[in-house]
Amino acid sequence: MSTPLDILNRVFGYPGFRGHQEAIVDQVTAGGDALVLMPTGSGKSLCYQIPALAKKGVGIVVSPLIALMHDQVASLRELGVKAAFLNSSLSPDDAYKVERGIAEGEFDLVYVAPERLLTPRFLALLERAAAGAGIALFAIDEAHCVAQWGHDFRPEYIQLCVLHQRFPQIPRIALTATADVTTREEIVTRLDLGNAKHFISSFDRPNIRYRIVEKNNSRSQLLDFIGVEHPRDAGIVYCLSRRKVEETALWLRDRGIKALPYHAGMAAEERRLHQDTFLRDDGIVIVATIAFGMGIDKPDVRFVAHLDVPRSVESYYQETGRAGRDGLPADAWMTYGLADVVQHSRMIDDSDANEAFKRLAHSKLDSLLALCESATCRRQRLLAYFGEAAPPCGNCDICLDPPQTWDGTEAARKALSCVYRTGQRFGAGHLCDVLLGHNTERIRKWQHDRVSTYGIGKDLSDKDWRAVFRQLVALRMLEVDHQNFGALRIAEASRPVLKGEQMVMLRKQGGKRAARVRSKENAVTLDPAGSILWESLRAWRTETAKQNGVPAFVIFHDTTLRELARACPDSWDRLRATPGIGAAKLGRYGAALLAICRAHKANFDMVENPDPTPN
Repeated sequence: MSTPLDILNRVFGYPGFRGHQEAIVDQVTAGGDALVLMPTGSGKSLCYQIPALAKKGVGIVVSPLIALMHDQVASLRELGVKAAFLNSSLSPDDAYKVERGIAEGEFDLVYVAPERLLTPRFLALLERAAAGAGIALFAIDEAHCVAQWGHDFRPEYIQLCVLHQRFPQIPRIALTATADVTTREEIVTRLDLGNAKHFISSFDRPNIRYRIVEKNNSRSQLLDFIGVEHPRDAGIVYCLSRRKVEETALWLRDRGIKALPYHAGMAAEERRLHQDTFLRDDGIVIVATIAFGMGIDKPDVRFVAHLDVPRSVESYYQETGRAGRDGLPADAWMTYGLADVVQHSRMIDDSDANEAFKRLAHSKLDSLLALCESATCRRQRLLAYFGEAAPPCGNCDICLDPPQTWDGTEAARKALSCVYRTGQRFGAGHLCDVLLGHNTERIRKWQHDRVSTYGIGKDLSDKDWRAVFRQLVALRMLEVDHQNFGALRIAEASRPVLKGEQMVMLRKQGGKRAARVRSKENAVTLDPAGSILWESLRAWRTETAKQNGVPAFVIFHDTTLRELARACPDSWDRLRATPGIGAAKLGRYGAALLAICRAHKANFDMVENPDPTPN
């Protein structure tokens, strides 16, 4: 039987393991359980795919989304692996064929939805397989779905402890890219993984550049961002509401962006069509609610943009992690304002959840607001939330264009006093009008032109005062009263400031940030000849993918094509040494790739060394 390293070389075409991969593979291959936390794009799938190929029997992979199963199975089949999926998209006849194949040991890996796995019929099938051809392992992907207070909770996941109860001798591996300490503990408890070895990789995604900007006509800001930095790139734009998704997608299309909407209110067939178009075509921008994303394995997403803030730091990390899965440079860009926080807070309070859940949800939202208002490295803040220390990254908006801070103690005291003098019943917009001395009808109605704070803030602009209120909320000196239409009220943490016992340092508001130059460490460049070959290879990949009916990345990832464009291999040995080209793909596509590279090399040799003109 082949060793894990042999399988990695021969099937997947990679020379060696990365990070914790080898230790995880050894743990599971030896029959032990594992809990794996590894960022998106770092090779989590190999941690169960290789043990499944190295061990006797079929590997059963529990996956929550149909789209992910289809892409994973298509990719494995391209590698020559005997893989299948079992979910509601199959006809009864096709489902029966897969079930029979499991019982008879025809597959190396089978992906199954948790609802299907938990049925008595499928559990009985697993019993037969375990007694016959064998089961190599159980892999539980997206394991954070087990957390009841998590952002992607799936009730079926709680019942997956049945795997250990009925098959205690079969190793299990639970994998996720997003889990804080509380969620990890819940995964271990719910899945009965008390004896599992934990493998916690860094949460850092160094190829992603984080940028958060103050919301000011967010659609125009988005258009500028895409047009200047990501023309013709694939990307995801997240919006909070279905209506905003539809309107934003239409607005972008009217301005020449190939944008498609996606949300749970659309017909299932239309959603599937838009998702498939995004996966298979180049340069598509999908505008979506959070209904889109988990399990979307498209590696060449060059940006994720948020027009509204997510619910928590975990949500932000997971959603931005859908960019740059191929390891190449990508952007996480977000606009935000205090109104976003007010809206999320109202949604939390209006939910049917119990008080403990609401307190936790508000705490998570506060942590996200603190990230947005940070005057220090975004990546440091993000990683610290997951318990990981890191130096400044040099590749976020704060590091590339550090904001200035100022002594905002007096401004904070004016703002807090204004909240108090107006009865703690009004939002930031009205409070700014009071401080600036605006003589509006609403000011006169409430007689706020007579309070002591009326007009005392004319030294700052409306934009500056809104930033002050936003930062005071982030510092937890002000609270949002969600039962009173987002009114601001004094919090306990403000008392030392009001008493003159504490300074408040605030971040200065800038105009357009200058952080538009990609850091040199993340730059991916090809010389002119390589760029031409890169385009030729992409065109060949697109045509090949269409002929095979699969997304382009199933044929080869961009990282493999870029290495081919850089090296331009002209022999089978050099082609075989290219990372990402295993034995099956070498046999299937090697001749075509060599022909493209040799023709390219011949053309450039002719240009650079033309035959001398005869006399």
